[in-house]
Amino acid sequence: MGEKTASQSYTTTQTHERQIRQYNVFLINDDYTTFEFVISILMKVFRKSEAEAERITMNVHRNGKGLAGTYTREIALMKVKLVRSMAEAAGFPLQAEIEEQA
Repeated sequence: MGEKTASQSYTTTQTHERQIRQYNVFLINDDYTTFEFVISILMKVFRKSEAEAERITMNVHRNGKGLAGTYTREIALMKVKLVRSMAEAAGFPLQAEIEEQA
């Protein structure tokens, strides 16, 4: 009764091996991008409320970077690319980067 079948054992092992890695997306502080633009990026790209976007923007300003969100690798990379393209189109040097969660 307590024994696993080969199929159950394989499924359990496969599930543990296939845990999806998560990546943090950070916005990086610079001396040129306006607070208003960073807040708008956080609201549009990362779906943050205005209050949360303001809090994250202050973290970026005070600490040099701020956590915008945590996603799978593909989604994190897509959001970084979107931030960079929107910033470039608006004439700002705003950068974003990803770091794998420990």
